[in-house]
Amino acid sequence: MVMEKEQVNREEVTQANDRTTFMTDEQKCINHLEAHGYTDQFKVEKKCLISVTDSKKKYKPSDLKCVNFYRFEGVSDPGDMSIVYAIETGDGKKGTLTDGYGTSSDDDTGEFMKLVDVSKQVAKTWNE
Repeated sequence: MVMEKEQVNREEVTQANDRTTFMTDEQKCINHLEAHGYTDQFKVEKKCLISVTDSKKKYKPSDLKCVNFYRFEGVSDPGDMSIVYAIETGDGKKGTLTDGYGTSSDDDTGEFMKLVDVSKQVAKTWNE
């Protein structure tokens, strides 16, 4: 029996959030993450993650955990791809890091994220 999207009980999802479809574009995803406390924004600069709101604070890969990530294709151009990382720092900050994906990715950001602990959360963690 095929279930409608609205009938799926998200509490029953035990796999990574690849099955959830409520985040269809990048801005909706960022809004959802912000509603869950991921309000800081980060960028990679000189092999460190830097808080955009507090540029004096710099993080090494070992200071971070990527708790989730989401990939997107452009609305008008599927070749226009991006990825949003949900980041938690050792000192309690939570925020997002956005990068291009594929050929449009930033080499420094990609190399930095290869060194960060990534542990994708299960979908029920993100229920509204």
